[in-house]
Amino acid sequence: MPFETTIRAFAAALAEPSAAPPAMTLGRMGAPDLRRFSVYRNNVAVGLIGAIEARYPVSRRLAGDDLFRAMARAFVQSHRPRSPVMIAYGEEFPEFLAGCDRLEACLVDVARLENAWVEAYHAKDASVATVAELAALSPENLPRARIVFHPAARLLRFVTPAASVWASAQNCEPPAAPIETPGEDALITRPDCDVRVRVLPPLAYDFALQLRQGATLIEAAQALDDPAFDFGTHLVGLVESGAVARVIPGQSS
Repeated sequence: MPFETTIRAFAAALAEPSAAPPAMTLGRMGAPDLRRFSVYRNNVAVGLIGAIEARYPVSRRLAGDDLFRAMARAFVQSHRPRSPVMIAYGEEFPEFLAGCDRLEACLVDVARLENAWVEAYHAKDASVATVAELAALSPENLPRARIVFHPAARLLRFVTPAASVWASAQNCEPPAAPIETPGEDALITRPDCDVRVRVLPPLAYDFALQLRQGATLIEAAQALDDPAFDFGTHLVGLVESGAVARVIPGQSS
């Protein structure tokens, strides 16, 4: 049997609790050993569940150990690792939670935030733009200027106050109970190798999203069409947060 076929059969049997041990896995008696293979299968599942618990610590505290482990075990059974690097495992967990019945929306949002935090932590290194680069833009270059976001920057829109709930858990206290308040927008950045979560003020998410989708600075501001929007404050805030890698001056007309 080709080695690739053997590996696929072995992995399939590990992922299916009711499956018999593969024929090529021989015990001391020269035959497949269900008991020994079951122990190995359980150890793999426990390791994967542990990886989910490590990636989503606040979500685990919100849900409680028993419920969280049950959800993590269900996830592990239906989502096999696609990489031997365990830090890459579990990125689909928030969407898996979103498909579960009767889960609080805040739990799903907090899981989304925690996943984005891990992604930001492991994102590629890049330089960070400075306010001085903004100040160096001439009036002729400003209308067509664009920004390039830092690889670690993540924009998130929540239907719940998930960022505040997550922040409340960072001082080792129990996470704040979700309350009936409007949703929050959050920006995750990694200036100086330190991942930070910032709750965005009104309109900041929409402005940043326009820029991320390729709009020029002026196009992004005009798309909001809101007299309450302060262009300078929001732009400087993005740069100071470490979300911007480069400022690209526009060609003068």
